[in-house]
This record gives sequence, structure tokens and C-alpha cells, in this order.
Amino acid sequence: MRPGHTSLDAPDWLIALYGEDRLFDSVMRQQGQVFRDVPGRKTIKINLDGRMYFIKQHFGVGWREIFKNLLSFKWPILSAETEWKAIHKLNEIGIPTTPAVACGVRGSNPASLQSFLITEDLGDIISLETLCANWKTNPPAPAFKRKLLIEVAELARKLHEGGMNHRDFYICHICLDNSKLAAGELYLYLIDLHRVGIRSTIRPVDRMKDMAALYFSAMDAGLTKRDYLRFLKHYRRQRLHETISEEQGFWRQVSERAAKLYLKFHGKMPVTILV
Repeated sequence: MRPGHTSLDAPDWLIALYGEDRLFDSVMRQQGQVFRDVPGRKTIKINLDGRMYFIKQHFGVGWREIFKNLLSFKWPILSAETEWKAIHKLNEIGIPTTPAVACGVRGSNPASLQSFLITEDLGDIISLETLCANWKTNPPAPAFKRKLLIEVAELARKLHEGGMNHRDFYICHICLDNSKLAAGELYLYLIDLHRVGIRSTIRPVDRMKDMAALYFSAMDAGLTKRDYLRFLKHYRRQRLHETISEEQGFWRQVSERAAKLYLKFHGKMPVTILV
């Protein structure tokens, strides 16, 4: 592959560590604890100067994947720059996420772009999927559940009002800071931003898909009808009866799509109680 154009955004300490001329190649060859390894993409965890970081290495998606996405009316994710931009946008709209350290992209052929993203390790966190895993049989304190639902609703509202859709908006990608939780604070992070979409205004279909993913992923968390209605009230920031009467068709779409996702992954239809 011809090297083509290289764009690099990195702090001085990282450039000093690897050398400016060698930085891109060194990061792309870096070995570490593997967290994900799929065709064209790998995520590793490494120690740099005594601190833990994640490196996402992208080796090119190939024309087959590009055409597959385009034929499905989806825009293909070509490089780590998508996540880099998403992190900065989340910072702008006030949603905590993994801190970005560096990003590099090399090449001009969209099918063979090479890129990387380095982010800080968030440390002691727990995903909402793990947190809620036994809520059906061992429910949390009502006050804690109520507060958490409101925080998740506020996060979703900020995300969508900011023109962003996650595209993988499952509760496993929303995490609590354990150290802050021990001190009584609910501090949420939104992670796994590989496919995030950014526009001036979110499209209704993208908002619907995000909400369906969130609902589907929470279906086994033991939530009640009242819990879902509380979420809707804080997500839409208006009187509940207005949301239900004005957006009944939208939330029915959310419920139907979530049920299809549940059937796909669990082989059975869920009991839907959203609308």
C-alpha cells in the first residue's frame, strides 16, 4: 500500500516517547492485552509511562465491507477518526466518556485506510448491564433505581439534542464510576463510540433505533411500567401525557423494534410494557 497522506493529532509526551517519524508505525505495531480482535480492527490495553491506555488499531475495512454497508443504506466506518470526533463532541455537550489522547489516519484509498485511536483507561467502572444483571431477583433500593433512571434519561436526552446517535446504544455501553458510586455519586460514562453519528439535528429514525436498542438491552433488568414512564418523562422533559399522546406512534415503533431485537438474540418474544 502506498503510504499516502498521514494526519496525526498527538500530545508532545507521546511524540517524545515514540519519535514523530516513527509514531504512527509504532502505534500500529504495538502489542498489548487484547480486548477485541475482529477483521480489520483490534483493541489492546497497554501501559505507557506507568498509566493504562487503550489503543484501537484499524487496518482497513476493504471494498467488500464498504459496498455491503452502502447497499444496506449505511455509511461505512472507515477509520478511528469517527470515534475521535465523537469523543470531542461528547465533551462539548457535557457527556463524560473515555478521554482521547491521540489519533492518526494514513492513506487515501477508503478501503485500505490505516488509523489508530489512543484513549485513557477509565479505571474502576461497571457497565449498567453488569450492575442490573440480577435486578429481577434482587432489586435495588427504589431511590437508587429512580435516580439512575433519571441520569440515564438525561444522558440520552443530551446525546440526541446534541445531534448525536450512538448506533449501539445498549446498557453495556453506559458505565458507572465505582469510586464515585462508593461516595454516593452517580457518574455515568458513555463508551464504545466506534459507530456514532453526528449531525446538526438527529434524524427521527436514528433516535428511534437508539431508543429501541436501549429498551431491548434493559428488558431483563426487572424494570416496571412506572420505571419506563419515569424515563420517558425525563428524556422528553415535558408532561408525560403529552409525550404519550403526541408521540404514541414513535414509541410504538421503539417497542416493536426492541421486541424484534430481543427475539433475534434470545429466540423468544419479550413482554413489552413501554407503550
